[in-house]
Amino acid sequence: MAETRAAVRAVSLRLRRTVARRRRLLLFVAILGPGMITANAGNDAGGIATFASVGAQFGYSLLWILIPIAISLGIVQEMCARMGAVTGKGLADLIRERFGVRWTALVMLALLIANAGVTVSEFVGIAAATELFGVSHYISVPLAAALVWWLIVKGSYKRVERAFLIMSLVFLGYIVSAFLAKPDWSAVALGLVKPEFNFEHAFLFTIVAVIGTTISPYMQVYVQSSVVEKGVTPEDYGKTKIDVWVGTIFAILIVFFIVVSTAATLHQSGIEINTAADAARALRPFAGRYAEILFGFGLFGASMLAAGVLPLATAYSISEALGFEKGVSRSFREAPIFLGTFTFLVAVGAAIAIVPNLPLFRVLLVTQVINGLLLPVILFAVLRLVNDREIMGRHVNGPLYNLLAWATVIVVTAISLLYLLITLFPSLVRF
Repeated sequence: MAETRAAVRAVSLRLRRTVARRRRLLLFVAILGPGMITANAGNDAGGIATFASVGAQFGYSLLWILIPIAISLGIVQEMCARMGAVTGKGLADLIRERFGVRWTALVMLALLIANAGVTVSEFVGIAAATELFGVSHYISVPLAAALVWWLIVKGSYKRVERAFLIMSLVFLGYIVSAFLAKPDWSAVALGLVKPEFNFEHAFLFTIVAVIGTTISPYMQVYVQSSVVEKGVTPEDYGKTKIDVWVGTIFAILIVFFIVVSTAATLHQSGIEINTAADAARALRPFAGRYAEILFGFGLFGASMLAAGVLPLATAYSISEALGFEKGVSRSFREAPIFLGTFTFLVAVGAAIAIVPNLPLFRVLLVTQVINGLLLPVILFAVLRLVNDREIMGRHVNGPLYNLLAWATVIVVTAISLLYLLITLFPSLVRF
């Protein structure tokens, strides 16, 4: 009898522990939202191509840079999320109130042009990914555009957030792809803890490209606006702060595995990587068909996520800057400028992406220049706003946090301007 009671108690204890673990998991999943979506949207088609080329060209030697990038990205995203929770206003809203309508309209126009160009590249990424599986881009791009449009225009904020989080799961394929590549993990560990640096043009250009790809102006706009629309308040901001940092760490981990997979397979081969699709095809002879499929599937999911987030961030910024109604839970009648801007960007992005012989490099060159100019402006505006006690009250940055934030903004700004210089005048910049 005593043995039976002991067995029952043991089973009951195991059940309670299982229930507790499930509750903690559900709570953790419930926390995820704007931070996770924004950080992963930064790993778009252009980002994946950049990270893949890092591994192919430099092997594991640049892995160390991911640690300071993770800290920088997390700090910038956290400040914007905090402003959204405290003020209940988007970033463009606050910029308009503090710096004036004309200046804000100019910044938002530049953001619109830049994001339109990058949106085209996302649909090009969708086309490249589906053609890896034998599906014509004339079919896949219009279908993808229609799906993204329907999700936003016909959905609620909760449904959109849930769909974006599900899309983020495709990045897990890069983890599997890295293990299929069978890297030298001791060399990987050394690349993380032993910084290597030189002043060669290609090396510095790559570092600048990685940082410029990871932190983009639209990300700050989106995370703050989505925190506002989600209804986060200062009282429950702690959960959103966890979301921001978890999203940042997850996104940088995905970058880590992309670099590892291409470093393990392509570094010694001399294969040149210009697009993410190039990387997927190149993996097949070294890591097998499954690695190619997973890499291609990740490219598709990443491009779909960014094809939704980029136009949405732009619609938020334009609507906030001009003082119009906004929100994915609103109808066309309630928020015509917001949904009209989103629809325009998706339609134009998809239409241009299926144009034969598209000069994508020229499109991306223009958008990189505009984003390179915009990022310092946005980051310095964020720092001024987050340290304004009239706006933030007791939620301004603390002294140590402010030191890290200013250091981040100054370094990222310097690198962004250097990237701009190298992009505009490659023949004049020699190290």
